[in-house]
Amino acid sequence: MPGVIPYLIRAYCNWIEDNSLTPYILVNANSNGLSIPDGLENDGKIVLNISSLATIDRLITNDSINFKARFQGKSQKIVVPCEAVMSIYAQESGEGMLFDSKDVHVDKEDKKPNLSILD
Repeated sequence: MPGVIPYLIRAYCNWIEDNSLTPYILVNANSNGLSIPDGLENDGKIVLNISSLATIDRLITNDSINFKARFQGKSQKIVVPCEAVMSIYAQESGEGMLFDSKDVHVDKEDKKPNLSILD
């Protein structure tokens, strides 16, 4: 079963744009499978505007966020694995959600019950 993060990214992106704000994501630039322009990361992170006005062919799947955007005058294809997204927020208000890297997909075999005895 896929993790909840891609669903939250889609929901927050829609909610932010429905309120006429701009969705931004904070991304771990050291993640595997990431395809971003060279030299734009800062301190191992990059902030990307994923609004429908700033991107072309944006697609948020259960695995990644894919779109084309212009950087330094050139159109480039961007791929961001969902597990690399650290936060999604509205640029104008800062409202959004932080994601804990521990929330990444867990296989059923690794999942153990978390039970406590209560008195």
